[in-house]
Amino acid sequence: MADIKRFAPPDDGRAFPPLSLAVRHGNTLHVSGVGPVAPGGAIATGDFPAQFAEVMRGLQAVLAEAGTDLSRVLKTTVLLTRSEDIRMMNHLYAAAFPAAHLPARTTCVVAALPVPDFLLEIECVAALD
Repeated sequence: MADIKRFAPPDDGRAFPPLSLAVRHGNTLHVSGVGPVAPGGAIATGDFPAQFAEVMRGLQAVLAEAGTDLSRVLKTTVLLTRSEDIRMMNHLYAAAFPAAHLPARTTCVVAALPVPDFLLEIECVAALD
């Protein structure tokens, strides 16, 4: 049976919100939704391109910590709070993922995300070596 490894839970084993940034099971990594929070906690309120860049930075950091990268992402789920951002998201997403490694994707427009200033959040499943 494959071991399970959780990434970046707090030292006491509890998080708020209660989650791990990612969970590895066998050769698969499940990454929780990554929001647009810069180091230090800043959010580029209302700026979709800046928030997308921050989400991708955060996603890449979680993937790197687990020993993988964007080229090994199998599936993403993109959550948007504004339908008018779909076109821009597609443009930025195409630039972020190498064309030869485009993952399967689901995109949803939701009423809200847990942090009111978030315009998007991305979760993914990635392969590990």
